[in-house]
Amino acid sequence: MFRIALVDNDRNLLTSLSVMFESEGFEVTIYQDGQSALSAFTNHMPDIAILDVTLPGLNGLDLLQKIRNKSAIPVIFLTAKNDEIDEVLGLRMGADDYVKKPCSQRVLLERVHNLLRRLTIKSTDPIVGSGGNTIIERGPLIMDPLCHAVKWNGADVSLTVTEFLLLQNLAQRPGYVKSRDQLMDVAYDEQVYVDDRTIDSHIKRLRKKIRFTDPNFKAIETIYGIGYRFNEE
Repeated sequence: MFRIALVDNDRNLLTSLSVMFESEGFEVTIYQDGQSALSAFTNHMPDIAILDVTLPGLNGLDLLQKIRNKSAIPVIFLTAKNDEIDEVLGLRMGADDYVKKPCSQRVLLERVHNLLRRLTIKSTDPIVGSGGNTIIERGPLIMDPLCHAVKWNGADVSLTVTEFLLLQNLAQRPGYVKSRDQLMDVAYDEQVYVDDRTIDSHIKRLRKKIRFTDPNFKAIETIYGIGYRFNEE
């Protein structure tokens, strides 16, 4: 049973979503402000969280930042904020998805299932390491899909599920250009619509995380008008 946390100051919405997710077999916890959610997450991190951006006290963006300091669990923003800049900022800060209110509950459920499926995805083109584990080694990059672990030049890099899947897909075939459409298929179900900006935001944050350990990181190359490719260094 997956544990899902719902954080929103709309009590009616929380009740409605709780009923829906519980009927689908989820263990649901609800919070009406960011601070109470953060306090609970410190002791018991959920498997996936759905956050509103506008929360009393600790807002959703600040809550996401604190979650990312501890965990790479999938996080979806569900919010009435419709400005493009809010969506871009949320994705750059590490959200896996951004859903605007009002939203169909079935669509939201599908997005949750999509992220959880990808949480347990295995490498489709693994390299077998000397210890028998399935790992991907590309120059300074080491990825262990079974443990959701990434190292660059020996330093640990904490990635979200979506970031991990994008890097994994690019690194599996170095030198090959992957279009944004191909990367969308990797990160999202075909029933879930996202645009190019979403993929670009994930790639930008992925680069930023690796550059935190290696300022000279250039392995993910932008092929303008087409997509991205991974170059072994």
